[in-house]
Amino acid sequence: MNYKLQGAIRKSKKYFIIYAVLWLILSIVLVAPMAYATQHSTVNGAFNIGTFIAESAGGIASLGKTLSEFPNYIGSFFDVLFKFTIFYLVFVIIGIAKARPKNEYTDIEHGSSDWCKNGEQYRILDNKKGIILAQDNYLPVDKRGNVNVLVVGRFRFW
Repeated sequence: MNYKLQGAIRKSKKYFIIYAVLWLILSIVLVAPMAYATQHSTVNGAFNIGTFIAESAGGIASLGKTLSEFPNYIGSFFDVLFKFTIFYLVFVIIGIAKARPKNEYTDIEHGSSDWCKNGEQYRILDNKKGIILAQDNYLPVDKRGNVNVLVVGRFRFW
């Protein structure tokens, strides 16, 4: 089970900076106007949805005005930011979970020649010419004895 978590993090590692930058941009572009709209649509403890939608759209359209009044709605900003961050993290975790490998052999080269060390394979194989078996491993055709090759797998044509 641990290989699934490690594989998901390894596959998603290059996207973590993108996730953070996207969170920052969305926090400025969406959360600030929503906090501004929340502050202006709550009158005497009652929340007015019509005012909220109108103020949100206006706040997104005139982002400079919204950000210039930031000290007036800083309390509601952090409240909305906390809720948005939880919502955003749920989607990031779902994305990482979808990236997990199906089994522990995912993304591992099948048929590599890493099973031998220090040129040991060249007592039987050749590293220059012959029938290709793997990278830098060839079965010589001028060898005496059995040179039969079993190919396991399939050919794909695009």
